[in-house]
Amino acid sequence: MKETVLAFGALYGGLAVIFGAFGAHALKKRMSDDLLKSFETGVKYQMYHAIVLLILPQLLTFSSTLEETTGWFFIVGVLLFSFSIYGLCLTSMRGNKWRFLGPITPLGGMLLVFGWILLLFSII
Repeated sequence: MKETVLAFGALYGGLAVIFGAFGAHALKKRMSDDLLKSFETGVKYQMYHAIVLLILPQLLTFSSTLEETTGWFFIVGVLLFSFSIYGLCLTSMRGNKWRFLGPITPLGGMLLVFGWILLLFSII
C-alpha cells in the first residue's frame, strides 16, 4: 500500500503542475475569471493532497484497515474532487456543461474530509 500511495502522490503532483500550467497559459484567455478560479481550486487541492500522499507513508505503516482506508480516501477524493472540477470548467467553457459532474465534486470533498478525520484517528 505504501508504494501505491507514493505512486498516486507522484502522479497527482506531476499532473497538478501540468494542469496548473495549462490553466495559466492555455485557458487564461479563453475561460472566464470565475471558471479559472474554480479550475485553480482543483489544481491547488490536487497539489496539497499529492504532498499529503507523499508524506503519508512516513506517518503510517498501512498495517490496519483504518490506515489503508485513509490512503484510499485521499486517492479517490482527489480524483473525484479535482477532476470533476476540471471537467465542469472545461465543458462550461464550451457551453456544454456536464451537469452530472456537479454532485461528484462534493462527494470527492467529503472523501477528502473523511481522509483527514481517519488520519487523525490513525495517529491518536
